[in-house]
Amino acid sequence: MKKFSVQTSSRTDFVKIDQQVAQAVSGAGLIDGVVTVFIPHTTAGITINENADPDVTADMDLVLDRMAPWSGGYSHFEGNTAAHVKASLMGSSVQVIVSGGKLQLGTWQSLYFCEFDGPRTREVWVKGISGQ
Repeated sequence: MKKFSVQTSSRTDFVKIDQQVAQAVSGAGLIDGVVTVFIPHTTAGITINENADPDVTADMDLVLDRMAPWSGGYSHFEGNTAAHVKASLMGSSVQVIVSGGKLQLGTWQSLYFCEFDGPRTREVWVKGISGQ
C-alpha cells in the first residue's frame, strides 16, 4: 500500500490527485489490474468527475451545500455535520482499472480528493491488485 498527503486550502476543496495516484501505481510496479484509492477520513471523500471545466466542481459544491447546509439544527457537537454528510455522499473509495501501467480514466475524467472540513493536511491510501 502506498500513501500520500493532500493539503487543502479551504473548508470545501476539490483537489485533483491523478498524478499522485499514478505515481503510487508506478511505484508499486502495477502493470495490469485494479487500484483502490481510499480516503481514511470521515469529513472528506473521493469522486471521479469532469476535469475540463472548473465550474463542475463549483456546481458540485453548490448542490452539496443545498443538500447538507452548514446551519441545519444538527445535534453533532463539533459543528461539522454537513461535512460528514457530504463525505458520505461522495464515498470513501473508488476503483480504477490499470492497463499498461496507466490509470484507465476517460478523456474528461480526473480523481478528486473532496475536502469538506478544511483546510487540513489529509492522507490518501492507494492499493493495487494485479490481474488480467
